[in-house]
Amino acid sequence: MFSAADHEYMTRALRLAEQGMYTTMPNPRVGCVVAKDGHIIGEGFHLRAGEPHAEVHALRMAREAARGADVYVTLEPCSHHGRTPPCAEALIQAGVRRVIAAMHDPNPRVSGKGLANLASHHIQTASGLMESQARALNPGFISRMTHGRPFVRSKMAASLDGKTSLSNGVSQWITGEAARKDVQHWRARSCAILTAFPTVDFDDPMMTVRLPDLIEKKQGSQPLRVVVDSRLKISEQAQILQDGNVLIAYAADPDSRAETLQHTGAELMQLPDPNGQVCLRSLLRALAEREINEVLVEAGAGLNGALQQLGLIDEYLFYYAPVLMGDAGKGMFSMTALTEMSQRIQLEIMDIRHVGEDIRVQAKPKT
Repeated sequence: MFSAADHEYMTRALRLAEQGMYTTMPNPRVGCVVAKDGHIIGEGFHLRAGEPHAEVHALRMAREAARGADVYVTLEPCSHHGRTPPCAEALIQAGVRRVIAAMHDPNPRVSGKGLANLASHHIQTASGLMESQARALNPGFISRMTHGRPFVRSKMAASLDGKTSLSNGVSQWITGEAARKDVQHWRARSCAILTAFPTVDFDDPMMTVRLPDLIEKKQGSQPLRVVVDSRLKISEQAQILQDGNVLIAYAADPDSRAETLQHTGAELMQLPDPNGQVCLRSLLRALAEREINEVLVEAGAGLNGALQQLGLIDEYLFYYAPVLMGDAGKGMFSMTALTEMSQRIQLEIMDIRHVGEDIRVQAKPKT
């Protein structure tokens, strides 16, 4: 169905979409190529919400030559008015011959309508070319549209024997500088960083993007920091509270600290579950309502275990350092003890690579 040239042009569109990796939130990352007579005559990618979409950039480059051309786009052209006009209409007005989308729009309310609109104007359409690669670009947008919650990626640094800290809680630093730098890129592509009170209390982290080149790409914007703190024990002096852009999710306020914490600039959200803890499902739904696509979890065994047992972790980033810390060290997940091997959490390994002296294992739950 698709030719070698089709694959070549879509590959280029996917590479273009990656240019918006750190900046398009809450919109998806999209790239577009316009080709005619065996040559690329226009290309573009979406950079920021409110700015022109990939198709518009590509059509502007192609100009009048777009008439009769083929268009390759990593996501079905939009058919509705949002922050910008619909791209399907722009393609119709440009008089293109054919539009190939890597995947349909995951929003069930609009999926297929963009391509249908094009087809109704006698433009040839097709979809599914390199779809798996296109979906990998936008796991958060897809999750938010189809499941009503962000894509949750949990990052853990551990010794080779699976320990995330010493028995006294000391964990800085298990992995090397290269691994910590790698984590900065995952932070930068995330809309929110999720942590918990014990991590904030012991490590006093800022959990911001700190690499100058990434800060420049994001024009200084930072992910929302979200702290799960069931009893509002966090100190108002915690570093994570010092520059705003923080949401504290809590269940109860026994010490009447809500007003004090709000004075730091933090937003508070009370989301109790029947057990007196923060309802994590409700928290993720609330984040989706704020158009949060990807969440990076940087926390200890308690929060990771709770998310794991609820089936809320979509992907794992394990950074393993070539060290041993012994059985007294703390593990990755606090979970109910397993009694049968059939109860094991099965994972599918997606990628393994060296990052400096450490090893990064990327995995997802096995379905």
